[in-house]
Amino acid sequence: MMNKCENVFNYFDKNRDGKLTPLELHSYIGSISGDLSLEEVQLVVAPLLSGENGVLGKDELECLVESENEEEKMEDLKKTFRMYEMEGIECITPRSLKRMLSKMGESRSVDECVGMIDRFDLNGDGVLSFDEFKIMMLS
Repeated sequence: MMNKCENVFNYFDKNRDGKLTPLELHSYIGSISGDLSLEEVQLVVAPLLSGENGVLGKDELECLVESENEEEKMEDLKKTFRMYEMEGIECITPRSLKRMLSKMGESRSVDECVGMIDRFDLNGDGVLSFDEFKIMMLS
């Protein structure tokens, strides 16, 4: 069974040679990122190109797709973190966690929130930084 990346690769590999040329890449990148020039596409994918032939194989395309997914995950995590971080101090406090959980219909005491934060509070400062939040969410 083909994975999603292989399906995408095969869709854009118009001549079915197992490689994506800059023109085929332009079509692919343009479909997911809006209007990019052929030169901009070449700059984006240059680090992924195998050898000196200037084409992208299936493995390189998978790396490209995965890196875009990672960027999206990071943006989503940052947005979620900002929802919990309500006190403007760039960290999640027991109070801000309690407030957000209440908004989601989950009633917790401040002490329970302290316990939840303690499990992922790596530096022991009683709050969650973005890096600690990221570890918690990706665990």
